[in-house]
Amino acid sequence: MTRRDALRYVAAASALAGMGAAAAGAGAPAASAAAPTLIDFAMRQIPAEDIRAAGHAGVINYVSTSRPGSSFGAKPITLPYAQSLTAAGLVIVSNFQYGKPGGTAPSDFTRGYAGGVADARTAWQLHTAAGGGQSAPIFFTIDEDIDRDTWNRVALQWFRGINSVIGVQRTGIYAGINPCQWAGADGVLGRSSTPGRWWAWQTKAWSGTQVHPAAVLYQRVVSTASNPGPVVGGIEVDVNDVLAQDCGQWNLHP
Repeated sequence: MTRRDALRYVAAASALAGMGAAAAGAGAPAASAAAPTLIDFAMRQIPAEDIRAAGHAGVINYVSTSRPGSSFGAKPITLPYAQSLTAAGLVIVSNFQYGKPGGTAPSDFTRGYAGGVADARTAWQLHTAAGGGQSAPIFFTIDEDIDRDTWNRVALQWFRGINSVIGVQRTGIYAGINPCQWAGADGVLGRSSTPGRWWAWQTKAWSGTQVHPAAVLYQRVVSTASNPGPVVGGIEVDVNDVLAQDCGQWNLHP
């Protein structure tokens, strides 16, 4: 093992330990060499034992409902499912996405400040109904490549609407590297207890080869029709590296 690999292993072990007492107490699943991983998915709820067997530390799950014309079994996360994950020693992080580009509902951020208010209210109600921590963040999604002008005119106003409901400290973002940077610089994201980290969940899409140094999660595998992700519990999933001991998991934010 090289010195670099050794340092990565130590960092991964430290991050997994920071996933919280529930994971440690139940015997958390083994992490990958690079980092502990969380999976995200929408099609249906994946049994906790399948997630553990695949070696993942937990899930990023939706606190939003399905768009018109669709019916995703994992949207929103439910209290019984959340309890089954927790009982298995798996951690949970909340994210919100209702619309999408070209979908039956437009991208959420396009609805501006008023849309942010409405989305934050929905997200918080579903998050708390499922047992989400009162101080845990919710990651709100920008699922397309946007430029700085669109950020300034539209998306930033959406985030300010979100902030007005749940507060800056409980607000996170899912996006490519640029919106993650802009959101942090514009003061609409909360901060992890891990020094130097914001509630930024960065996808590799629209990010080139860069990973923002303040991100707490990095979506390394994005499952698509042409490039499917690994199969867990019978469905293809996205895979996310945990970059900080505190990535917004519920059990660290009661």
